[in-house]
Amino acid sequence: MANLKLKNPSGGSLNLVSADGASDLTVTFPATTGTAMVSGNMPAFNANATTTQSISSGTYTKVTLGTEVFDTNNNFASSTFTPTVAGYYIITGSVIIQSAAGALVTLIYKNGSAVAQGTSYPAAGQISATATISSVIYCNGSTDYIDLYAYQGTAGSLTIGSGYSTQMTGCLVRAA
Repeated sequence: MANLKLKNPSGGSLNLVSADGASDLTVTFPATTGTAMVSGNMPAFNANATTTQSISSGTYTKVTLGTEVFDTNNNFASSTFTPTVAGYYIITGSVIIQSAAGALVTLIYKNGSAVAQGTSYPAAGQISATATISSVIYCNGSTDYIDLYAYQGTAGSLTIGSGYSTQMTGCLVRAA
């Protein structure tokens, strides 16, 4: 494999032409420095809850995500996302509880500490509640890890629902 080096500090376009001339591709570069991303190095994942899970009142509980819908770079395991490419990731999470007795909080944890949260306050008579969260989070690509947590403050335990209503997704949006 050969390396190609282009210099043009003011940015511009580059036309890539196939050997037979049948399919051309124009790539436009901004007048900045950085890393050009291609689909092969942009980690993305989607995982959801396989079974229900009980969470006690007043306890921050890690959500168990037992099904990987996809994991493009093998960075998701044991309900934890551990990216190996440094950069900024959009992380989303949602948790559904099967009883709407009180507020439900969904949190994104980075390295064991909460960095973002979403809260749902169900209406009277509602039989379930879903709290969602979305945040862009920087990860260093070597030691950082992301988890989804839930919290509820009723007088007893509540059950987190399974399936696509309880899930976490993430995707690299910009390399460091």
